[in-house]
Amino acid sequence: MKKIGKFAVAIALLAAISLPVPACRSSAKPILNVFAWAGLFKPALIARFEQEAGCKVVITTVESNETVYADLSNEVAACDLLTAPSSLVGLMAAQEMLQPLDHELLPNLEHVDPEFLSIALDKTMEHSVPHVVANTGLAYLKSRVKDFLPTWGMLDRPDLKGRIVVLDDMRQTIGAALKSLGYSLNSTDPLELAKARDVVLRWKKNQARFENGQVPADLAAGRAFLVHGFSNEVLPVQAGNSDIAYAMPFEGGAVDCVDLVIPKNSAQTELAHALINFFHDPVVAAENSLFIGYLCPNKDSYAYFDEDLRTNPAVFLPPTVLSKCEVVADLGAANELWVKVWNEIKAAK
Repeated sequence: MKKIGKFAVAIALLAAISLPVPACRSSAKPILNVFAWAGLFKPALIARFEQEAGCKVVITTVESNETVYADLSNEVAACDLLTAPSSLVGLMAAQEMLQPLDHELLPNLEHVDPEFLSIALDKTMEHSVPHVVANTGLAYLKSRVKDFLPTWGMLDRPDLKGRIVVLDDMRQTIGAALKSLGYSLNSTDPLELAKARDVVLRWKKNQARFENGQVPADLAAGRAFLVHGFSNEVLPVQAGNSDIAYAMPFEGGAVDCVDLVIPKNSAQTELAHALINFFHDPVVAAENSLFIGYLCPNKDSYAYFDEDLRTNPAVFLPPTVLSKCEVVADLGAANELWVKVWNEIKAAK
């Protein structure tokens, strides 16, 4: 995970604020086993939680959603708390692999941003609590892209031919094409997907290439003028280059969310709830966001960000645009159809 440059400004102030956490009842230190993607928790905050709760947090880095899903479904992994994308959470909940959350143990849920919950997959937080979010939109060089309009139609601009980079990502790119047509980015309709395929094929003829990882660097170096990219990856290069701007198209786009969930066989249910609650205290949520460079959708934490961040659309989407966005969901059996369409796109000359 990459930090957002300007997020670092408020860390020292926030770190000085100590927040009480309910102490563990046993005199022996219990162990909370957390499976998480790398970089989603500020280490100092984990240490603070351990000290105040009288416990030990052991974080195992997740390398693959598929591996974690297999381990938990086969009950071969000792996991008390898990970070997982919303799409996987929905699948696991449907298969009764998760515990329903006890909201009485989570008073800080009152701080979760209702505007995000309006598009979340688990709107009532029955099984999951949003931990961090990012979105996928368009970043561009203001000096090179004249008359920019926040629309996916920018990827068709003939004057930018060869200077456009589109994500090499099936869900993000086909999803963007679906949104450009007014469809759901989670569509499983074969006719809608065929139309989206044709849109991406048109974009492919206009772009330099599909790419992952190097998208922000291409923009910062001027090799690309317009890129389809993840907001959290654009922000670090934007912080050092005032020529880079970012926008979510008015048609809407993808929002990726990583949730906190408690597996069915968690041995530390109460402590797992306590950690979720801790990271949704507004001060803690802000400090964690400022450190890891991802936004926690905690409405009362936003006051701790400076004005530049609060007005940056790569961090906070305007409500009218956010309402048209969608969280990437599990496709179920339709994933095969998506893979077929993506393979057709990649194979086309």
